[in-house]
Amino acid sequence: MNATLSLHPPSARLRLGEQSGQGCSARRIDGAWWPRSYDLTAELPGLLAALPHRWGHISSVLVNGAMWSLSGDGMPIEDQWVHARGTDSLRAGNTACLLAPGHGRWDLLVVPPSATETEAERLMETATADDPLAEHTA
Repeated sequence: MNATLSLHPPSARLRLGEQSGQGCSARRIDGAWWPRSYDLTAELPGLLAALPHRWGHISSVLVNGAMWSLSGDGMPIEDQWVHARGTDSLRAGNTACLLAPGHGRWDLLVVPPSATETEAERLMETATADDPLAEHTA
């Protein structure tokens, strides 16, 4: 009996803002990501595969170290090494910071894996709205 092992990660649940990566002067959230777990080794390949090609090769990822399971300082993804670091900075909060040398930096809101579909959809929509503050005041 031949068993086939799928090497493709599950598709990422990701929503990007329309102005994502367009050099806004104020740091803003570029999108929202709803991982299935806090295991970065399992989740990162799917996320990186779902990103726009124009973002370039993501070489570093910075996440909240208290939330994510990290092993070592990185991992091979698509025949390239991606550095993964955890931080205890309060500024990291529920975000993932993606860095691509020569292309830029992108910050994604991380929706908790335990969120319901309704909660996740609301958070992702708010994070990617043209004027996120308008969503919070309604």
